[in-house]
Amino acid sequence: MPEHASQPFYMPSGNEIAVFEQCHANQLAVMLKGPTGCGKTRFVEHMAWRLGRPLVTVSCHDDLTASDLVGRFLIHHDHMAWQDGPLASAARQGAICYLDEVIEARQDTVVVLHSLTDHRRTLSLEKTGELIHADPGFQLVVSYNPGYQRMLKDMKPSTRQRFVALDFEFPPTDREIAIVLREGGTDTATAHALVTLAHKLRGLHDRGLVEVPSTRLLVATAKLIAGGIPLRQACYVGLVAPLSDDVSLAGAMRDLVDLTFV
Repeated sequence: MPEHASQPFYMPSGNEIAVFEQCHANQLAVMLKGPTGCGKTRFVEHMAWRLGRPLVTVSCHDDLTASDLVGRFLIHHDHMAWQDGPLASAARQGAICYLDEVIEARQDTVVVLHSLTDHRRTLSLEKTGELIHADPGFQLVVSYNPGYQRMLKDMKPSTRQRFVALDFEFPPTDREIAIVLREGGTDTATAHALVTLAHKLRGLHDRGLVEVPSTRLLVATAKLIAGGIPLRQACYVGLVAPLSDDVSLAGAMRDLVDLTFV
């Protein structure tokens, strides 16, 4: 059974659903590229529901090891027993395994994915000697933010070329308004104003704002407003404060908030 019993809301911006469905049908791994909070994770949740597949999600980080993904022996009272990691478990049960921000994982950890992303579709458990042949329904999906990662890390070509890549961006204005309206539970005028504000704030990227406001932040801010928090305060805590601690940048963002909600 899929992880989500009800359909996760996702508003497509192009042909990404059809491409993903073909990738799943042809057992191809998928890479989702795009800025933080633009809908990559929601898209995977929607596709898992649409395809009727279980979804196993792993948030990658610097300390993630191959054993964390594959599995390890654990001590149970007076004996040791093998426990599959999320990658091995997904391969066995034919789940979609989603590695969020895969670039954060160490390169020696990412290498373990290679045999699952080509014609072999196998995973070797070196500690047990078992070779797992992935269930036909298994699919590997990874995501990362190329704009942010370009300054810090990058993925090896030998890994990148094992994936079909889908590019994600923030939705066009009308679609983003519709998302904020539905997900944020606010009125049309407020949703429109928040998206307008987001476009202005995103313009500060050239002034040193590393991460610009995402659709996710807009939805969170809309929920605060819908719950009775005053407009400006909701924008300060929901949009401005999470983005930067720089005094001048925060001041510039506050000015834009005040100009938007006169």
